[in-house]
Amino acid sequence: MISLLEEHERTLAFAEVALGQIKSLRQSAIPRNYEIWYVYATGYNIELNKVINETLQHNGRLTEADLEQIHETYLSPTRMTDRIDKVGSRVINEIDDVMSLITDAVGMTGSFSEDLDSASKRLVKAKDKAQINLIVHALLQSTREMSLTNKALEARLATSRLEIASLQDSLEAIRTESLTDPLTSLGNRKYFDRALESAVEHASHHDEPLSLLMVDIDHFKSFNDNYGHLTGDQVLRLVALALKANIKGQDLTARYGGEEFVVILPNTSMRQALAVADNIRRAVMSKQLKKKSTGEILGRVTISAGVSTFRPGDDAPALIDRADACLYAAKRHGRNRVICEADPEFTPNVRIQVA
Repeated sequence: MISLLEEHERTLAFAEVALGQIKSLRQSAIPRNYEIWYVYATGYNIELNKVINETLQHNGRLTEADLEQIHETYLSPTRMTDRIDKVGSRVINEIDDVMSLITDAVGMTGSFSEDLDSASKRLVKAKDKAQINLIVHALLQSTREMSLTNKALEARLATSRLEIASLQDSLEAIRTESLTDPLTSLGNRKYFDRALESAVEHASHHDEPLSLLMVDIDHFKSFNDNYGHLTGDQVLRLVALALKANIKGQDLTARYGGEEFVVILPNTSMRQALAVADNIRRAVMSKQLKKKSTGEILGRVTISAGVSTFRPGDDAPALIDRADACLYAAKRHGRNRVICEADPEFTPNVRIQVA
């Protein structure tokens, strides 16, 4: 995990890029614009970066309207709530429509019941064939109307089922988006926090092993400083792909923040977790990084990893703290390595600045 000094320098670098963009494009240095360019500098919001790059490529500038739209679409804190509210409104409207149709059908059923009762009484009193024919004809007419009403209700209910299924898909997409890191397509911090709490509870109740990996990209800041944020994004995606390729079954991976990643390994012992972590480390190191714009070979990326294993009485923060301490130990002892709690290098509750 990066030190406080590294975090300070990294965030200042993002701030410098944001202010530099505002100056070069002669935009107002208001909080909205600063937020847009700061997020752009981090590269965390891939869709925001894409729309900004495309707009600048086509128009050479970003208008106030462009900036307002970008902020509203990709950064506004009300965006997710608005989308959920819209889906909720559609659900309510759908329910109202169906209930109205059901009310009409119930009314038609009551009317038909009355017609049947009336026809029964009239048939008892009928004196000739002509009267019987009239009663039967009226009854057939009521039956046809009832049948049409039932068919309309069936058709509307079938449509409603499809609409509600679509709404469920929309809500699931919103939920997934809220738990997904847009740059790497891994789970985000919120996803990780929920998943780890659940995994710890399960391990505790079922007396099963549980391991946690914390992974950090070595010298990540230098990639951004030397080759730009687009290359930094490429590095993050490379590591994310290596994580995905080396987990399976119930294993869960997420982007913890910045250049840090986490892997939850349910029902996995320390020895097994070390094997997974080393497979990920080797997979990352085996890839040669190439700058897409020029084809320049940039070398290889390495990662450091810390591994902790669930102990009776642990909560999620305890598991994270020990994995974090192991990660620090890996950084202190040369990087590009995996360290666990059983290794002599591991020192619990110690944070030593890593340059």
